[in-house]
Amino acid sequence: MTTPRKVYLETLGCQMNFNDSEVMLGLLQKEGFESVDDKSQADLLIVNTCQIRGSAEDKAFSHLGMWGKLKAKNPQIKIAMAGCVAQQNKESIFKRAPYVDIVFGTQNIHELPELVRQAFNGDNRVLAVDRQKARSTYDYLTDIAPVRENDISAWVTIIEGCDYFCTYCVVPYTRGRQISRTPESIIREVFQLAAHGFKEITLLGQTVDSYGKDFTDRTYGLAELLYELHEIEGIERIRFMTSHPLDLTDRIIDAVAELPKVMEYIHIPMQAGDDEILARMRRGYTSQQYYDLVNKIYDRIPNVAVSGDYIVGFPGETDEQFQRTVESVALSGIHNANTAAYSPRKQTPAAFWEQRGEEVPEAVKEERLQILIGEIREQSLKKNLPYANQRVEVLVEGKSKRNAERLTGRTRTNKVVNFEALLSEDALVGQLIEVEITEVLPFSLIGKMVVPEPALGLAKR
Repeated sequence: MTTPRKVYLETLGCQMNFNDSEVMLGLLQKEGFESVDDKSQADLLIVNTCQIRGSAEDKAFSHLGMWGKLKAKNPQIKIAMAGCVAQQNKESIFKRAPYVDIVFGTQNIHELPELVRQAFNGDNRVLAVDRQKARSTYDYLTDIAPVRENDISAWVTIIEGCDYFCTYCVVPYTRGRQISRTPESIIREVFQLAAHGFKEITLLGQTVDSYGKDFTDRTYGLAELLYELHEIEGIERIRFMTSHPLDLTDRIIDAVAELPKVMEYIHIPMQAGDDEILARMRRGYTSQQYYDLVNKIYDRIPNVAVSGDYIVGFPGETDEQFQRTVESVALSGIHNANTAAYSPRKQTPAAFWEQRGEEVPEAVKEERLQILIGEIREQSLKKNLPYANQRVEVLVEGKSKRNAERLTGRTRTNKVVNFEALLSEDALVGQLIEVEITEVLPFSLIGKMVVPEPALGLAKR
């Protein structure tokens, strides 16, 4: 009996990268590979990379450097770089890291089995970094079984790329222009997930709410997809992310409000609270337009939570402009936000602005970042306070990472809840239960299970 080859895969970056990694492992599993957690046991090492910030790219090459030492001891090991850094840097990766065997981009994941065969057959420097694939290429996602992180919640990519070309962002260069999967392909995948017992799906896209805008043979968008997915038996919860303020239509908002399986949670980045910075970012909206949109969401969807993203230290950002961003946290009424200090990315206009003297010093960026994080912490705590002593519906995911005696899950509004359970982990994982909140923290809730029934089927309130 042939011993299966082993693969170790390190994922960096966003949810779409994690979804891509699950697809990679599914493809390799069909080729006889076995996934391992110990890189020293692997025949194939893959790093799936992110290029949204310079630190993420540096981290990717740091992994390669460590793996190069493993290969020096065992030359039979094959090393691959995937994802956005691979898509952007292409063959130059072989010069920077000559021990790398395979480089493949975001549009070439489906070719991975053939690329691996070439490398193990002795081909040197296997490269596959096409710029853009046809829509039909993404139908392959329904022909494989991705190796999911768990068997409860699943990522489902519905749209790749982006057409907005924000001045700081590399996504249009690394993942290409917007291309939506056909609804037939997505629905088939979700039917398969339901058949395998998955309870929750999260629809993914760089601008997920622009889904369908590139269709030429039909008028069909995210709202229509949500209504169809809502009818699939077995799926209990549906989420989507990340939305763009320009594409979040009334029809999508109404779908969230009307469909019990669609969670009352919308992630919609603001990026900055100053209008001049927003214009230079090429975001396409003003701060007031963002506030108006969020207010509309709160007016139409009871008990909804809205989260966002912010960048500080954008080229030329003044203290006054940064202060408007700090003030926007409360003015927008969001529940939480991801934050980052601006990092220049080659090919983007903002990177050239830094080169001509508009760079914000790193120390200032870090100071502003900490101030903003503090403001978001206060805002998150304020938004969480009404949950105290309330009962909430929680989808149980497993043991808490910080307290092994508690289980963890998420509310309909995507709040993390760590709770004391009345039943065993095996009996509760994957179930919808009711938890009474006993303690409120800025970024999580603590509670106790109050009813033993494994599934309550609570209606949307």
